[in-house]
Amino acid sequence: MAEGSAQTAQTSGLHHVTAIGGAPQRNIDFYIRGLGLRLVKKTVNFDDPGTYHLYYGDESGVPGSLMTFFPWTGIRRGRVGAGQSTTTAFSVPAGSLGWWSDHFAALGTASEITTRSSHEERLSLLDPDGLQLDLVASSIGDPRDPWDSVSVPGQYAVRGQHSSVLTVREPSGTVRLLTEDLGMHVVSEIGNRIRVAAGDGRPGNIVDIIADPTSEDGLTAGGSVHHIAFRVPDSDTQLLWREQLIDRGYDVTAVLDRQYFTSIYFREPGGVLFEIATDTPGFNIDEPLLELGRSLKLPPWLEPSREQIEHAVAPLALPEENNPEAASDVSSSAPVGTASPATPPSGPTSGSHDEH
Repeated sequence: MAEGSAQTAQTSGLHHVTAIGGAPQRNIDFYIRGLGLRLVKKTVNFDDPGTYHLYYGDESGVPGSLMTFFPWTGIRRGRVGAGQSTTTAFSVPAGSLGWWSDHFAALGTASEITTRSSHEERLSLLDPDGLQLDLVASSIGDPRDPWDSVSVPGQYAVRGQHSSVLTVREPSGTVRLLTEDLGMHVVSEIGNRIRVAAGDGRPGNIVDIIADPTSEDGLTAGGSVHHIAFRVPDSDTQLLWREQLIDRGYDVTAVLDRQYFTSIYFREPGGVLFEIATDTPGFNIDEPLLELGRSLKLPPWLEPSREQIEHAVAPLALPEENNPEAASDVSSSAPVGTASPATPPSGPTSGSHDEH
C-alpha cells in the first residue's frame, strides 16, 4: 500500500472463477450431472460472441457459488504453472467425501482423497478437460444453502466455492496485494503455502498461495483458469476500489458491463488475472428463477446479431437436473440419506482428456 494511503475497500470473498473448457455439451453434462451445479446463465463471451459463456452455481447463482466457462470445441490443452489459479476448490459437507468418491467412480471419473487432517479433507479430481478441482470438507461449518439436484442430493451437495489456489514464483507481492489492497488477512503459513482469507475465513472467503520459484509459466488454454473474481457489494465501491488500485500502480481496466454484474480487471504481482465484480444486479434480470439457464441470453448491444450468434454456437441439450421442479420432486420423494443413482454424463469424464 502506498505510504500515507488508507485502505477503504475490502472484499467479502470470492465472486466466481472463470475457466476455459472444451466441448460445451460435455462441459454442461459434467458440471450439472457430475458436480451437481445448476446452469444459471447461458450466454456468450461478450468479447467473442461466437463462443458460449456458461455460468454454474446454486439455485439463483449467488456470488461465491459461481463457476463459469468459455468452452471451445477442439481447443488445445493448457499448461498449469506460475501466474495461474491452479486449483479450484468447492465446499461440501463434512463426512460427504465417501459419497462423492463413489459418485465419481460411477461416472468413470478418477478421484483421490489427497488431504486428511483434523480440520480439512480434500477429494481431488480432473474435469473432462483436465481442470484441477478439489472438493473440500471442512470442520468450519458452511451455512450456505445447496442446489438440491437430481444427481446430487442436498445432504452431499456443493455449497459454493471453498477457495482458489494461486501458484506464483515469489509470493510476497501477491500476499501484499491481497492483504493491503483487498483487505484480506493471513490465516496460516505452512511450508510453501500461505493461506489468506476475507472476513471470518469461512469457505468461499479463502485463497491459498503456493510459492514455486522453479515453476514454468502457465499456459492459459483448455483445462486452465482464465481469472478469479472477488466480490464487491456495488458499483460505487467498485469505482472507489478502481481509483485506489490505479493510485497504487496497478493497470486496471475500465468498468465493463457484464450484464449480471460489472467488472474491473488487473494482474496481481505474481501474474494471475484478477477481477473485482459487483454482487448486483444478479441473474434473474432477464429470465425468472425457475427458468435460469434454459434460453440463450444476450445483452442489448448483441441482440441485433442474435441470428448470426445462434448459428455460430452449437445447440445444447440441458439435462433435466437443471429444472428446479425435477430437483424438488426427487428431494421430496427420496428418504433422508438415500442418494439418487449417478447418471454418467455424455462424453469422456476420466482423468485422461483430450476474455471475461
